[in-house]
Amino acid sequence: MRSTEEAEGFDGEASNTSMISGASSPYQPTTEPVHSRNVLGGIRCDVEYLWSYFGILKVVEMVLALIAFICIETIMLCSCCGGVYFFEFVSCSAFVVTGALLLIFSLNLHTKVPHINWSLTDLVNTAASTFFFFLSSLVLACINPKTGAEIAAVVFGLLVTVVYGINTFLAVRKWRLGNGCQGAAQTSEYMRARTASRGEMEARPELA
Repeated sequence: MRSTEEAEGFDGEASNTSMISGASSPYQPTTEPVHSRNVLGGIRCDVEYLWSYFGILKVVEMVLALIAFICIETIMLCSCCGGVYFFEFVSCSAFVVTGALLLIFSLNLHTKVPHINWSLTDLVNTAASTFFFFLSSLVLACINPKTGAEIAAVVFGLLVTVVYGINTFLAVRKWRLGNGCQGAAQTSEYMRARTASRGEMEARPELA
């Protein structure tokens, strides 16, 4: 009988011990559902960017570049086709690159690749588009006959040049502002570290 009571006592202690260890264990069973990993997690439509100056300008640039491309594509005969091909390449390239940047910024895809300076990338695109649209429009206006399609292409080319110029001005200001804030933050961190180091030296004068 005694051995039976001792066995029951040991069983009770073991049960209590297991309960205590189970309560203190960090690996507790959970009933929370396990969510499947979403590869596109964090991607959302940034409506604020679409309604910002940069978003609206990019939409206008794409529309004008597309109209200019359609106008140049309606030309069936050309005496000097070099200007036509150049304008066609510039308008198509600007439409594709600007559309890609609009998609990247509006879906917050640029946050997935933080090591790229996206403000500088946007600045380079707008500046290059401004220059090449103006150049291609000037070439098309000077060396090609003044047909209706060519005149329309030149007009829309100059209009999109103005829009790209405005976007370039805003992009330069944004890029300078970002660099200024980054430089101020680095200076503040340096001064904070220097002040902390000086405080440690004053607290321990025997190290001096």
